[in-house]
Formats: sequence, C-alpha cells, structure tokens
Amino acid sequence: MKMKLIYPTWPKLERQTEFHLPPHGPVVFAAAVPPEVEIDFIDENLEAIDFSDPADLVALSVMLTCQLPRAFEIARRYREQGMTVIFGGIAVMLHAEEVALHADAVFLGEAEGRIQAMLDDFKAGTLKPVYDYMNNHPDITLVGTARRDILKRELYNYRGVQMLDLVHASRGCKFDCFPCCTGYLGGKKFRPRPVDQVIAEMESIENNRLFIVDNSLAQDRQWLKELFTAMIPLKKKWVSHPILDDPEILKLAADAGAWYVYQAVFDTSDTIRNRIRRLKDHGIGIEGTIILGTDDQDEDYIKRLVDFLLEVELDVAEFTIMTPFPHSPIRAQLEREGRILSNNWLDYSADKVVFQPKQMTPEKLQEMFHYAWDTFYADGGYALKMGELFKSVMRREMDDGTYRRYNPRTRRGFKGAREQA
Repeated sequence: MKMKLIYPTWPKLERQTEFHLPPHGPVVFAAAVPPEVEIDFIDENLEAIDFSDPADLVALSVMLTCQLPRAFEIARRYREQGMTVIFGGIAVMLHAEEVALHADAVFLGEAEGRIQAMLDDFKAGTLKPVYDYMNNHPDITLVGTARRDILKRELYNYRGVQMLDLVHASRGCKFDCFPCCTGYLGGKKFRPRPVDQVIAEMESIENNRLFIVDNSLAQDRQWLKELFTAMIPLKKKWVSHPILDDPEILKLAADAGAWYVYQAVFDTSDTIRNRIRRLKDHGIGIEGTIILGTDDQDEDYIKRLVDFLLEVELDVAEFTIMTPFPHSPIRAQLEREGRILSNNWLDYSADKVVFQPKQMTPEKLQEMFHYAWDTFYADGGYALKMGELFKSVMRREMDDGTYRRYNPRTRRGFKGAREQA
C-alpha cells in the first residue's frame, strides 16, 4: 500500500521571519503506521503537491486551525479523482464535525496501536467515517521513536543553518491555561514517557539541536531530575517550553544542554523578572511568548509590557493576538459573552483579531500588535536577534566538540514551490 501523507501550507505569522521546522505530527503518526505501508510525505510549506501522482490512500496531517481551508481544498481535489482521504492531527480533533464533511474518515486522538485497524477496514472496504479515541489515551510506553526518515532533510534549513528536530518526552498537561487546548487534546493528567525511551529517541536523532515540544517541563520534579541527568552525556542543545523554576532543576537543565526556553510573559511583576534573571544566570536564553488582547490589557498596559521586555533584555519575543481556538477555556468564555467576531479559520493565525477585546476596539488591538513587534525590534529585526541565539549555541557546540557545519554547498533559503489551487 502506498500512502501519501500531506502537511498543508498555512499563512505565517505577520512580522516573524519565515523559517520551517520539521513538523512533528506527521513523523509521530508515521511511526504508528505498519512498516509495510510506503509513505510519501509532502510538506506543502516547502514543496508542491503533485496531484497526478497516484496513491492508495491520502492522509492529511493538520496541526493548526488556519491550515484547515487549504486542507479541505486538497481533500476535494483528491476525492474528485476518486481517492480516499483521511484526516488526523490537532486541528482535526478541535474541528471534528466540520472536518468530517470533507473526509472519508477522520481519526481523533493519539495514534499508537490504533492505525492498523483503520487500515484493515480500508483494505476491506469498510472504512468508518470516524475513529474516535479522544479521552482514551494509549499506554504511554507505546509511544516509540518518530519516523524522521520520511522527511526531506535538505528542505529544513534557513540560510545554511539546519533547523531543530522536534521530540516529545511527555503528553498531557495539568495546568489547563486559559488560551490552551491541551487539556482537551491530551488530557489534564501529566503522562511522562519512560526516560530510557526518551533518551533512546534523542540518541537516534542525528541533529544535535532539538526542540522538546512538551507543553511544560514543570510538572514532575523527580521525573525532570531523571530526564535531565540522563540527557547530559548526549551533549544535545535544546529548546523547550517553560522549565520548572527550581535551582537544582535549572542547573541540571543547563548541564543537559538547555539552549533557550519559550517563557510566557503575562505581566511586569517581580515574579517574571526574577524567573528571567534565573534563566539567564544559568546561561539559558529566553524567547518571550506574549499574548496581546487579554481582558486586563488596554493600550497603556501593552506599552508598559513592551517597555518591560526591553528592560529585562529578552533575547527574542514572539507577540501573538489572543485567539479563541475551539475547546480552549477562553473560547467558552467569549462565546458566553457573545464576543466572537469571526469563524474564518484562515484568520486564526494568531496575528489577527477575531474577537471583541474588553478594553479597546479590534482595530486598536491590531494596531498594538504591530506596535509591539516594531518597538521591540526597533534596533534589529527578528532574524538578527534569533541569529544571536544561534551564535550562542554554536559557541557552546565548539566548546564541547559537537559543532557540525551544515553543508555550505547546499542551496540556502526556501524552495518556495507551492501549488496554489
């Protein structure tokens, strides 16, 4: 059987330099597909889809809400040719009923141990319209090493710099933060993978730079101690979401190769200021993730927040507009209050206002989004500041003998070949 696995393109975040990490969902899904199935993976962000190339089955892996319009168009084209199309991924779980209108089958939930049954149904001509495993998580020990061999590695570089590989060490999150859908998607219980399995996967990744995509590395102190201790000999350099703000854990994280963290900055308190200082004290960089448009923010608040970010000398900042994704706590609140302005999923790209802010007009919030990006990067753009972070990791790699120069003869930049239907 030949399966065409497609990751659709989507509109990128305004003001941010466009670069592409190897997507995680498709390689995790591919690991759950039986090895006798031939997988042809296309990342449409970097290469065109050849709709004339035949396959037995087309699978669309959709992570983001704003990918859905393009995913529906791809599905339409294949189904008009008489091909069977299945959907899976985060956005599919968030929009299951709508996606079902465009698919022969939708897969909901985590894939490990479940794909063979769906493929058997397909072969028998009895494919079900929905395979629903939501809130029925597989044994976490079934989560194996992702199938990164399906990636076209040469596509994932930016100006000669090889991009990070993604890996996850746990699933689920106990914090249930207001803008996040993780509680709905992966459950509100922390589910750590066995440390030896995580280390085995990390060892198998040729790339020295990783992005640990767990929603939080602050949920189980003892597991973190074991994980970071086991990571130290690997000499990998890695990025993650927030790390537990604990002296011993931060020291272990730094020793294990913590490069920089995505740190939510939601106010100008001493709590945030001190957390940033402690990360810097351990040589860990910070990319602030700043949501604009929460109910406590007005125009002056956003200006003070940007001033604060400059004062504490964040390495990089990523500003987004609060976006009420389906099944997030904030979506439920805004729906109750009648404040949702648009359900055009293309606009759910976190840089457009799709709800009524509490303390300003939608137009003013859009203006303040541009103000935040332009003010923070007034002395150098996003690419320049991110370049400084990459320079820092290269110095560390040179110090410990793990630096490998990317092939300078390979064409730099993006191919940009995309078929627009």
